[in-house]
Amino acid sequence: MNAFKFIRNVVATCATLIAIAGPALNASAQTAPATGVKTVLLVHGAWADGSSWSKLIPLLEAKGLHVVAVQIPLTSFADDVSATQRAIALEDGPLLLVGHSYGGAVITEAGNDPKVAGLVYVSAVAPDQGESAFGLITSVPTPVGSELRPDKSGFLKLTPKGIAEDFAQDLSAKEIAVLTATQVPTSVAAMKGEVTTPAWKSKPSWYIIAANDRTISPALEAAQANKIGATATTVPSSHVIMLAQPSKVAAVILDAASKASSK
Repeated sequence: MNAFKFIRNVVATCATLIAIAGPALNASAQTAPATGVKTVLLVHGAWADGSSWSKLIPLLEAKGLHVVAVQIPLTSFADDVSATQRAIALEDGPLLLVGHSYGGAVITEAGNDPKVAGLVYVSAVAPDQGESAFGLITSVPTPVGSELRPDKSGFLKLTPKGIAEDFAQDLSAKEIAVLTATQVPTSVAAMKGEVTTPAWKSKPSWYIIAANDRTISPALEAAQANKIGATATTVPSSHVIMLAQPSKVAAVILDAASKASSK
């Protein structure tokens, strides 16, 4: 009986200690700060959609990152920024915003959200206050300009020749055919939308320069990377670098994810 009473007393004491310490332990677990970026939001560019990240997404997810490809409508700059802001609102921070081409302007505006720990520009524009994607791209003309076709509603499309020779010249014929069939007409007004508060002024940035770009001038890309103080990487690629060189784009994003939250 004495042994039984001893065991019963020990169990009772343990239960009391757990009851006292339990809430404190739970509170500590819930308030522990997250370390490192675990979420990446990808914002596509003009004449494209979220499928333009199809080769990159599996590479990032294989490394444990949660990836969301934002579908921006390409109807106006405000619409595209709002779509990105809604996507940010649905995710936990800290997160990375990655923008390709015109998507660089979108992340420059939407990236001011406190959840955003860093920005990655992929052969993209990075406008300053009052600048637009259209103004930057046309400031240094490239061959793709002559292959743009406007419609009566103020939207632009690329000709098949423009996609094959100036947009994605280093992809296979099959991939070029898919891009031609799936391209999304892009509003001129969207590309002329001006940035109000550039997020790169307060957030760390990375920039991938496409050395063989015929849509945005590689010289312009390099100048922008330098202007915003980005960590720059140059890759021999066409404009659609995430399709032509997905592993190299993934490497930059993984590096950014590991460093952004500590800056």
